[in-house]
Amino acid sequence: MKLREYKPSDCVHMVRLFYDTVHSVNAKDYTPPQLDAWAPADFDLSKWHASFLAHFTVVAVERERIIGFGDVDETGYLDRLYVHKDYQGRGIATAICDCLESAVGTDRTITHSSITAKPFFEKRGYRTIKKQEVERKEILLTNYVMEKRKNKPL
Repeated sequence: MKLREYKPSDCVHMVRLFYDTVHSVNAKDYTPPQLDAWAPADFDLSKWHASFLAHFTVVAVERERIIGFGDVDETGYLDRLYVHKDYQGRGIATAICDCLESAVGTDRTITHSSITAKPFFEKRGYRTIKKQEVERKEILLTNYVMEKRKNKPL
């Protein structure tokens, strides 16, 4: 597996990975209507592409196949972190997250974690700031605002 920066030709594959991952991996914690609201089948590639370009976005690739991706903005907001359902538990999310956390010069990283991803972030030293309900297409989804502070030398 190697990590590289996002290329425009990646977008359609990343959106498909996002859709498939949400509808399989997150199905244990969210209902089918919630999954459809979170990851609808109809998506606007131009908006996704613009968002990936606006952030520092990395892609995990194995044998020319995209198996994961993540992105962070200049404020330290880790927006997305997804790994293909067939590649879970292999350290890919850890490698992506390590890269994203070190890419920005902020003293903290913030994310809005799903129920499913919360234990992953907790193991990385994130703490829950608050539990919240967010609305997508008139459907409520539970997630957690989580924060990780970087160690500062004394």
